[in-house]
Amino acid sequence: MNRADLAPDAGARGRTASPDETERLAERLAASLRAGDVVVLRGPLGAGKTRFAAGIARGLGAAGRVKSPTFTLVHEHPGPVPLFHADLYRLEPADAERLGLEEMAERGVLVVEWGERLPPALRAEAIEVAIAIDSETARTLEASAAPGRGRALVEAFRAAAGDAR
Repeated sequence: MNRADLAPDAGARGRTASPDETERLAERLAASLRAGDVVVLRGPLGAGKTRFAAGIARGLGAAGRVKSPTFTLVHEHPGPVPLFHADLYRLEPADAERLGLEEMAERGVLVVEWGERLPPALRAEAIEVAIAIDSETARTLEASAAPGRGRALVEAFRAAAGDAR
């Protein structure tokens, strides 16, 4: 998804002062997630993408400790709404198409680190959260989406980020 695809009011911004705050923001967002939703995470190494995924897992009531699936590519966390946590850092976009992510998204919430490598069909209605490093602990998170389900999730992100203050 390109920013050119977004209406000027299509985004929301949040700031967190610690990794725990980043997780709590994601946990509040999780209350609005349902099976079929896709959350695309972008940001440099160490930005907090996995911490954000851990917050979503906690908010969904998903089982298991969330850690980066860098080498296994996808971790499944069972729960009332299953969480599928993928890391596409080491893959080319064509390789990502062969992982069966579409089926996973149908069964639960799909959270994808390095989501810019996700096939365009899966990104079409996703919420994209870009995480920027402001300092050792502080982060700025910007959520955006094209029209559709992702736009409703941006509004949920806006409300969750407002609650963080």
